[in-house]
Amino acid sequence: MTADLLLEPVQQGSRPALARAVTLIESTRADHRIEANLLLDRLAAKQIESGRGHALRIGISGTPGVGKSTFIEALGMSLTEAGSKVAVLAVDPSSSRTGGSILGDKTRMERLTRQPNAFIRPSPTSGTLGGVAQRTAEVMSLVEAAGYDVVIVETVGVGQSEIAVADMTDLFVLLVAPAGGDDLQGIKRGVMELVDLVVVNKADGDLVALANHTAADYRHALGLLRPRRGVTPPSVLTCSALGATGISEIWNEVVETWQELASSGELEHLRASQAVSSMERSFERTLLSSLLAATPIAGHHAALSEAVAKGERAPSAAAADLAQLVLGEK
Repeated sequence: MTADLLLEPVQQGSRPALARAVTLIESTRADHRIEANLLLDRLAAKQIESGRGHALRIGISGTPGVGKSTFIEALGMSLTEAGSKVAVLAVDPSSSRTGGSILGDKTRMERLTRQPNAFIRPSPTSGTLGGVAQRTAEVMSLVEAAGYDVVIVETVGVGQSEIAVADMTDLFVLLVAPAGGDDLQGIKRGVMELVDLVVVNKADGDLVALANHTAADYRHALGLLRPRRGVTPPSVLTCSALGATGISEIWNEVVETWQELASSGELEHLRASQAVSSMERSFERTLLSSLLAATPIAGHHAALSEAVAKGERAPSAAAADLAQLVLGEK
């Protein structure tokens, strides 16, 4: 896999080429990283040259079992049937022991997988906090360059640390289930302060009244918080992903909010800020891995790690020694 071989097929929207390009970007091999960076640079230049616009990037989070995959499939089916090209980046949790992950979203989104205008890519978190994979931001740029006009990022669960998706997408949607008022405490304030839209799923059958009550609870809660943007609290809508009801209303709300961001110039500023943040994260990963692989740093790192594991050194003190060594101060 090389940048030269993948560049043109990816731009033409070839799904097999796009899948190979994502694999290249997610690889940790040094030679693959060189080719991946070359491919991303060339695609960025081509996008500027062609004047191709941005895709609408949506982050979707919610507690396990709330129906994220069902909701995304219902939304994706609606969009592809209307002529849009939809990419879904579904992030699955990795095992801390083996590094493996379930990667079951292609099974859960069986109908959407068969759509020619849809591309679903499950990726393991590989230990990355924030509910996203290490290379999610880069993969979003890749599918955007491949001509997908809607990119959906499905995060793992929801929690205090799992809010990084809001810092790499245009809009952040929180999916919740019909529940009693006490269950509102299960959603952390840090997440609530970042949402652009709250969707109460499973509003069907006997749960319709409870879903409406839950939506009212969330509207009240959001009214007590400072909005992420402007002065108006985020909207709270209900839907049934299983019955595909309420999906068009949710999409209209998403598009309206996105168009407001674009017309005000906030979207351009947001994308620029996100690109710089992505660069900083990549720099930190690259610098750390390069330093730890260098001699004699690697030997000192191994020795200090052993001392910390045995309780002979305090972690902070050992880290300070390592930093001094890297900076040539010791």
